[in-house]
Amino acid sequence: MEFPPLDFRRIRTYPIRERPNKVHLAEMARVWKKGDSFAQFMNSLPRILVGNDFRAVVDATVAAVRNKKPVVVMMGAHTIKCGLNPIFIDLMKRGGVSAVALNGAGAIHDFELAYMGETSEDVQRGLDDGSFGMIDETGRLMNQALAAGMKQGIGAGRALGEMIVGGAPGMAGGGFRNKELSLLHQGVISNVPVTVHIAIGTDIIHQHPTADGSALGEASYLDFQKVAAIVAQLEGGIVFNIGSAVVLPEVFLKALTIARNLGNTVNKFTTVNFDMIHQYRPTENVIRRPTHKGGRGYSIIGHHELLVPLWAAATLEQLA
Repeated sequence: MEFPPLDFRRIRTYPIRERPNKVHLAEMARVWKKGDSFAQFMNSLPRILVGNDFRAVVDATVAAVRNKKPVVVMMGAHTIKCGLNPIFIDLMKRGGVSAVALNGAGAIHDFELAYMGETSEDVQRGLDDGSFGMIDETGRLMNQALAAGMKQGIGAGRALGEMIVGGAPGMAGGGFRNKELSLLHQGVISNVPVTVHIAIGTDIIHQHPTADGSALGEASYLDFQKVAAIVAQLEGGIVFNIGSAVVLPEVFLKALTIARNLGNTVNKFTTVNFDMIHQYRPTENVIRRPTHKGGRGYSIIGHHELLVPLWAAATLEQLA
């Protein structure tokens, strides 16, 4: 084959003023000045890409609160281990969060914070010598609370929260000296639903001799029913998935299916995924599939210990 040269002199060009552009001067970041307010900081962010997405997430949160629509926060254990409970608790107190959904590990870390103000063991060290997750108090007290909750017909989150509020039977002072750090505790005293979604065999309390599969299953199923009832009212609201790669995106998808199956209109709402990496289930089961009928989904990548305080502060700045 032969390839004769092209005549580059015949290439057509056009004036730059006729070209549509994606970046404009008004969208550029503004230089931060010492002494500026937080609102000025938010206004200084570039109005490009995630700068716009973050503002949209804040606006959707504020709109949901003002219109009395649900603001649902689903979270994995990492958010709690990052020290973010005070941020979420403050939002729960102010009406900025309507419901919280935890996986089993999240409930464990929250429970331990209430009990002793510390949590998160060295997994490798415990795994090497067979002691990982074999703490007595955490397993015994949480399994006791779940068993008591099964007798009362209440879900896992409420059962654990009520033990933290009322104290563990037979323990001096109830045993929970740091209850103000607990989402489970705050859920009870603020009447904000906090649900726990347990995958049996994934959590350290399932290793404890007192673990009861029927109590674990019943408590988690009741909380699944509660989440379905919350999602049924999600129209116009917003749901966050923060650091749950599998369990909570799956729970949310099933709850949404039930809500729609029962005739509830749940089409136009906002979904948000805050995480450190892109993952399949949050992308599909939180961001893309649920919003197909008219909602809007946002994925913002970053560390929870930075993203969550920024989102909370920006939201409260507008609500104040």
